[in-house]
Amino acid sequence: MNLQPLNTTPHHPKLQVALDALEWPALAAELDEYGAAVTARLLSPDECAALRADYARDERFRKRIVMARHGYGRGEYKYFADPLPPLVAALRTGLYPPLAQIANRWQELLGIEGRFPGDHSEFVRRCHDAGQDKPTPLLLRYESGDFNCLHQDVYGEHVFPLQVAILLSEPGRDFTGGEFVLTEQRPRMQSRVEVVPLAQGQAVIFPVRERPRRGTRGYHRVQMRHGVSRLRSGERMTLGIIFHDAK
Repeated sequence: MNLQPLNTTPHHPKLQVALDALEWPALAAELDEYGAAVTARLLSPDECAALRADYARDERFRKRIVMARHGYGRGEYKYFADPLPPLVAALRTGLYPPLAQIANRWQELLGIEGRFPGDHSEFVRRCHDAGQDKPTPLLLRYESGDFNCLHQDVYGEHVFPLQVAILLSEPGRDFTGGEFVLTEQRPRMQSRVEVVPLAQGQAVIFPVRERPRRGTRGYHRVQMRHGVSRLRSGERMTLGIIFHDAK
């Protein structure tokens, strides 16, 4: 399988170089084995700072969520409105093609009918035809004492099985604590926890809801949830890239 990104970011040549340099076979193997894979740095410190600054620009967003009001944890996040900022749109379209190949292989391993198109615009069209027409990329902000409960980002009938989170803050300088956490609920076994350290500009790729796991009788589904542990100091901001849109 040729897990190579397409040239989908012509207006962001530095991002395209970063995507082209990703070792997709190794990332796919990490996802298969552990349910998460960490990339090399995708965004520069200046790009991270620009996205963090966007959080104060309400016109960029369609919705703000205060987590404590919904029992999601503590902290807040905002969903971008259409049109997405060019860098966010470029990340979404540029990361999708190799992830679609991994997603289709997972579908096959689990015996699930249906395949994901190779182009993100085709998948978005599928979402919109089903009434899922609200963009889902988001910025998340945590301050001291904040955390994000374990959850899944589903949003509708059409779910792309992988998503990406990019750390925009610098660990140790901007914040302490606030580790990205995944849990894997294994059938008839205790849950497994994965703590994923990230540097500024790095991304973690992980399942939205489930992933295939090899057992003694072939592959079966295991449920995945993700969250963020308590922030001990400072401010932590993350860009979330979800590839399906919401109702």
